[in-house]
Amino acid sequence: MEETRVLLRNVGVIDPVDAKAYVAAGGYQGLKKALSLEPLQIIEIVHASGLRGRGGAAFPTGQKWQFTHDAEASQKYIVCNADEGEPGTNKDRILLSGDPHAILEAMAIAGKAVGASQGYIYLRGEYNYILPVLEQAIASATAEGLLGQDILGSGFDFTIEVSSGAGAYVCGEETALLESMEGKRGEPRLRPPYPGVAGLRGQPTVVNNVETLANIGPILDRGADWFRSLGTETCPGTKLFTVSGNIVRPGTYEFPMGVNLKALIDFCGGLPEGRHLLAVQTGGASCPVLNAQQIDFNLDVEQATVAGGSLGSGAMLVIDDSNDICQVIANITGFFAHESCGKCTPCREGTRRLHDLADKFSLKQATAKDLNAAKDLATAMKLASFCGLGQTASTALTTAITNFPEAFQTGGK
Repeated sequence: MEETRVLLRNVGVIDPVDAKAYVAAGGYQGLKKALSLEPLQIIEIVHASGLRGRGGAAFPTGQKWQFTHDAEASQKYIVCNADEGEPGTNKDRILLSGDPHAILEAMAIAGKAVGASQGYIYLRGEYNYILPVLEQAIASATAEGLLGQDILGSGFDFTIEVSSGAGAYVCGEETALLESMEGKRGEPRLRPPYPGVAGLRGQPTVVNNVETLANIGPILDRGADWFRSLGTETCPGTKLFTVSGNIVRPGTYEFPMGVNLKALIDFCGGLPEGRHLLAVQTGGASCPVLNAQQIDFNLDVEQATVAGGSLGSGAMLVIDDSNDICQVIANITGFFAHESCGKCTPCREGTRRLHDLADKFSLKQATAKDLNAAKDLATAMKLASFCGLGQTASTALTTAITNFPEAFQTGGK
């Protein structure tokens, strides 16, 4: 099995900040094509490609752009969601630092498609060291006439600025991100209206994940049919997978959608010598935890879900038998208790209580009453929490209870 490098094609190969180097490697061809097309023609190409969001929600990108295109407004925005806060996910950092022009090109194409003249990259607070890379890349692209006023003599204007976050996990949710950009507390908004109609400063806004945007230039350059030749029918293209944990060769790898999880683990060298697989958490900290007998399935949105896992952000946490699964779960629930923004009671109080219960299991002090309480609390949080953080904070615990019943046995009432 070999990688299929589309998004990672330039990483470690060219000078990341030099627009000329990116052009020499075939970059900005998608933008040049887009400048010769009408906005709806661009959207149709993206729609025909079948590209779906790579941040976790997997929403059709062309449909998202269509909403903003159709909205009436004198000002529209393109926002790149670079708030990569999902534990175990390391893909956006690599794209931003290793091939930033791919993101700048995509944002300009999106701007042409929806009628936006201003773009922002919302950069995760912990990625502050990437800020100079992005600023240099923007300056280089502007100097070459690829950003700014009258791009390549087309009459189209598009500028990009970087907006830095402050390290809040919840700002990965697009409306909390927009609140943060406006100088407010990073808390989710009530929807509808959705950002495509009323986003940044109340104006129609496209919010796309870094990896999603990295696909746009190649799609415009090589066409929708080429993109659909990769991956699966329902999830075309490639996907970046961050494999971490107890694995011989951890890292970020690129394969067509639909790669087998078991084969991916083998590609990464398998487990350390003498160790056996205990569990794999697929998709990120908010996703299911599977046992060793459940990992023989293909990784796209639908197939992973049917198998009981989740594609999520593409994070794959490999856990060997040197670990106690209850302690792993306690660590995950502790993360969510720390990152809850506190806006709604089910999440604010529920994540703390969930972590307390997980701690009791890790200390082997839990009772049958605690087990039932954890299940009931998880249900309440899924139904009543305001946003995805609270709705999915219990997923690791509840799936572990189901998939590792012997580890969550209790000794009392």
